[in-house]
Amino acid sequence: MKKGLHPESYRLVVFKDMSNGTSFLSRSTANTKETVKWEDGNEYPLVKLEISSTSHPFFTGKNVLVDTAGRIDKFKKKYEKKK
Repeated sequence: MKKGLHPESYRLVVFKDMSNGTSFLSRSTANTKETVKWEDGNEYPLVKLEISSTSHPFFTGKNVLVDTAGRIDKFKKKYEKKK
């Protein structure tokens, strides 16, 4: 393996899923200015996520309802030929 290819500044970071509030502690090189106090009493950098495996439909098995009928009607209205 090539030397110097991977960063060596890994540290413990808390990732927080903002859609459901789930947090987990992992190693990362992600930069952040925010910190949070974790369950063990220590303070760690905080990285906020919009979606994670705890909220993504693929991992949870819950499908999101999409308004396809409204989209189809909009498309037809936009491209219908004028008489």
